[in-house]
Amino acid sequence: MTVKLHAVRHQRGVTLFGLLLWAIIIGFIALLSMRVLPTMNEYFTIQKAVNKIANEGLTTVPEIRSAFEKQKQIEYSIQSISGADLDVTKENEKVVIRFAYDKEVEIMSPVYLLIKYQGSSKAK
Repeated sequence: MTVKLHAVRHQRGVTLFGLLLWAIIIGFIALLSMRVLPTMNEYFTIQKAVNKIANEGLTTVPEIRSAFEKQKQIEYSIQSISGADLDVTKENEKVVIRFAYDKEVEIMSPVYLLIKYQGSSKAK
């Protein structure tokens, strides 16, 4: 009788526990992105609207706020701020419009994610 001395072969692959762990991680990332992406879309829409208004050549604060309200009616995704929330200043004879707001995103009750958005028009 000969004894074969072979190295013990270990099985390779993903265990059920490993598979469930990765499914939970990927599911959480997907949930987080589904909740956060609409708020990012709103931020970029606000940024685009503010840049457009700043480049129109309006000079008074009421005109700029009114133009933002009109843009807000066109862009249905702007919900977090209004024209009154805009900070309008002049820098180097150019109008600069700044905005800032907080957005709470519910992950799972009672867990919330607080995102602080801020931006300004590009002084051209």
